[in-house]
Amino acid sequence: MAQKLDITSIRNQFPILHQEVNGKPLIYFDNAATTQKPQAVIDALVKYYSHDNANIHRAAHTLAARSTDMFEDTRKTIQAFINAKEVEECIFTKGVTESINLVAQTWGRKFLVAGDEVIITTMEHHSNIVPWQMICEEKGAILKVIPINEAGELLMEEYEKLLSSKTKIVACVWVSNALGTINPVKEIITKAHAVGAKVLLDGAQACSHLEVDVQDLDCDFLTISGHKLYGPTGVGVLYGKRELLEAMPPYQGGGEMIKEVSFEKTTYNEIPYKFEAGTPNIGDVIAFKYALDFINEIGKENIATHENELLKHCVDGLLAINQSVKTLHATSPQQQPINLIGTAKQKVSVQSFVINGMHHFDAGMMLDAKGIAVRTGHHCTQPLMSYLGVDGTIRASFSVYNTLEEVDVFLEAVKKLIKR
Repeated sequence: MAQKLDITSIRNQFPILHQEVNGKPLIYFDNAATTQKPQAVIDALVKYYSHDNANIHRAAHTLAARSTDMFEDTRKTIQAFINAKEVEECIFTKGVTESINLVAQTWGRKFLVAGDEVIITTMEHHSNIVPWQMICEEKGAILKVIPINEAGELLMEEYEKLLSSKTKIVACVWVSNALGTINPVKEIITKAHAVGAKVLLDGAQACSHLEVDVQDLDCDFLTISGHKLYGPTGVGVLYGKRELLEAMPPYQGGGEMIKEVSFEKTTYNEIPYKFEAGTPNIGDVIAFKYALDFINEIGKENIATHENELLKHCVDGLLAINQSVKTLHATSPQQQPINLIGTAKQKVSVQSFVINGMHHFDAGMMLDAKGIAVRTGHHCTQPLMSYLGVDGTIRASFSVYNTLEEVDVFLEAVKKLIKR
């Protein structure tokens, strides 16, 4: 059962929140782009560079041993966070984009052949579209797309029609960054496996909001970005089943990913090191553990309950504005002052919308003048925006440190924009 959170205490852990922007208290509603960092993460990063800085896995001296232990402690924390079967199944990358590219360029290059099919969804981020376009073009494979309905939900019956013995991998966003939609990934995985296909989940948005158990999901790959989990930028994770990772060729060549090198032949290292060429982002990986500890201490269920309360308050408020602001000829949703984009039944705390008659960029700039940070534009989902018939949206995305009072200030600011 979810517990009531002390949001003031949580906010006090985030130094960046306690400032003014354009003379107004900062209200940060761009959490789907990146979350802010608690003091524990910042302190861990400073401590590493001021006390422990050394390269890992190589030298025998004390600093190197300490750094290696802390680096690998983060890997163990990740394993527990997603319930991976083995710690070696967790590979450090720069983020979701690199993780997806790694799979497309290694698994895809080895196992895709001409005529094979790759399935993605209409709501994918560009980072889960472009890598598959590139490898499909190279291998002569075919990229297919699952359509969605007007609410921003996958049409699962159409997905089933796309599946066949030609389907080799389904690469699917778990939670849409633009719409907040939670996709039925367990069903997607089961149906893909039934035709012998592998499944990669883009977990960029999901992992900060939902419980993650890769063994229960039975996904073949899961990608994670640390900066969306209160951690540093430039850190990510690729989870993959051992048998798949071992069958994949290395992504990059260099130090760490080798066992023996001669001018005639190179023998590659075991996983996960086979995919971690060169000096990694050591300090940020170490600090990432403290972000995961922060989440674990509060509890995913408690975080989700608070965030869902914020989302409901926001949506109810936007709909109330439509009722209170009288406009001429407002006989359809498209003619209301606000048009909500993404109204799926299952959502996380993300709400996109457009203000009719006002460009989303202008709205974002005017909100910023009031100290309110939202994202405007296509959110790296241009095909989705084209499907929805909009150039872009205003997106408010909430996190555990946001408050109902902040949502009220935001709603009042939106109302004033419309009245202008």
